Amino acid sequence: MSEIKSYLRSLERSRESMRPEHRPGVFSLRGREWDLLDTVFAPLHAGTTEIVLDLLGLTDPAGYPWRGAFLEIGCGTGVVAVTAALAGCERVVASDIHADAVANAALNARRHGVSDRVRTVCSDLFEALPAGQRYDTIVWSSPYVRAPEDYRFAAPLERAYVDPGYETHRRYVDEVPRRLTKDGRALLHFSSRGDMEGLRRIAAETGRRLRVLRKLTLVDRGDVVEHFLVEIRSGEEPAQAYDGAGHRGGLRARPAETAAQPA
Repeated sequence: MSEIKSYLRSLERSRESMRPEHRPGVFSLRGREWDLLDTVFAPLHAGTTEIVLDLLGLTDPAGYPWRGAFLEIGCGTGVVAVTAALAGCERVVASDIHADAVANAALNARRHGVSDRVRTVCSDLFEALPAGQRYDTIVWSSPYVRAPEDYRFAAPLERAYVDPGYETHRRYVDEVPRRLTKDGRALLHFSSRGDMEGLRRIAAETGRRLRVLRKLTLVDRGDVVEHFLVEIRSGEEPAQAYDGAGHRGGLRARPAETAAQPA
């Protein structure tokens, strides 16, 4: 295993993120202030929250207007979910398996005046969500580093950094298309630090197709790392053109892009 893909390295990052200097009670990100609880993923320590915002185009002032129902899996502090509500989504669900993260997202929904549009739910992926509820956009910024199948989490925060045996990835890829509206999009933030071939095998085994919609290349602690916005589709669905015009969620299609910047 290469050092950049090492799960031990990612677990060390999770421990580093708990240091007091990485855990201000309130932090600034993209021109807004956000609350951060003591045990929740810290966006300032790892830049993935901003990466997701960029991949989705949620903070692009020239972006296509966002509409419809938006679900964020693994919401953490709720930055992405709250930003989706501020961007125009009428109904937003912020879900996380960690109860402290759910509370943190609720704090930030209140801070930014969107509690009427953002519902927070403690759930392991879709387990606590109504079976009949459908969404126009579902996104998960996954813990893309693969840990051994027999690894057992030592702290809740580790779930944000590694996925043992890609068990959670398998469940997400398999189930997420069934939670969409007719024209909805199932999205996954993934990275070259993860096992892309393993992800593609999971897609094939579950009858799904993957398509990289966008790509960002960054320098992360001296390593060149690619981040991908991946769409997950049912295998029987025909390929579609993505110009944004017919999609209520607001993601404008464009070719995969590269932007070098520090992590």
